[in-house]
Amino acid sequence: MKAALFALCTLAASPLLHAQAQASLGDPMLHLGTMPLYDTVPGAKGHGLDDTPGLTVFPPIGTPNGTAVIIAPGGSYRGLAGDLEGREVADWFASRGVVAFVFRYRLGERYPLPVPLMDAQRAVQVVRAHAADYGIDPRKVGFMGFSAGGHLAATLETQAGVVAGGADDAIGRTDPRPDFVVLGYPAFSMFDSDQRSALAYCVTLKVPPSTCTPAYLERYQPVRHVTANTPPTFIFHTAEDETIPVEGSVAYFQALKRAGVPAELHVFEKGPHGTGLGATYPALRVWPALLEQWLVGRGLLPK
Repeated sequence: MKAALFALCTLAASPLLHAQAQASLGDPMLHLGTMPLYDTVPGAKGHGLDDTPGLTVFPPIGTPNGTAVIIAPGGSYRGLAGDLEGREVADWFASRGVVAFVFRYRLGERYPLPVPLMDAQRAVQVVRAHAADYGIDPRKVGFMGFSAGGHLAATLETQAGVVAGGADDAIGRTDPRPDFVVLGYPAFSMFDSDQRSALAYCVTLKVPPSTCTPAYLERYQPVRHVTANTPPTFIFHTAEDETIPVEGSVAYFQALKRAGVPAELHVFEKGPHGTGLGATYPALRVWPALLEQWLVGRGLLPK
């Protein structure tokens, strides 16, 4: 309900955003519009919602401050935690003047990597292409992900080029790398080389051995691809996380530091996996405030 009120207040004050929401695929009751990422989805295996990646727009309260963030919910690359790791987080950003986009990307057995990465790159390109429409500074487009979405975000920020097979149009030639990245308990362990964990990517998605080669797994281990060009990154995790070990986040932070990338890591002692904003876990409620100060320090939120 909070998201609906946020969007309704802003859309009522902005004829442009209202027209965009009405013209796109979305929920008219909630006054939220969803932008499809492609005119024709490359590699689509159907025409359902799961085959149609898009961005649900959460306009900010009041005047946009120029910053945008694309939020990728987690779900083990099998589904999307759209409320806990999407809608609630978009509300948080919208209340601080940020244009937030909750990202629906293709996943599951029908769409293994690199398809989700292709969609993530396209999401950044689409937001930059429409920056003027939403009052966004195209140099302040961020990407945030939780769990599997966090892995996707880290893969996106360390990807050297555009994934082959995407749409060949003007938007597809826009820079696909975000300007900053936020990682919530990123699922780096899904791509461990031994693939023995309970959430091993190839096992979970039934990727055939002919595809799940050491080279395939190495390609999606972001810690191996950090460079000085990797965007500034904020990471949080908990030491108690038994689903996705915190060691992956620690190693990634160390790789960022070695490469000279501005980075901040917060490891909390208590808390399980999949906590979102941490509202039901008192010890974790502080992490959004820490993120806010990091964003202020980087000029992405006003002081």
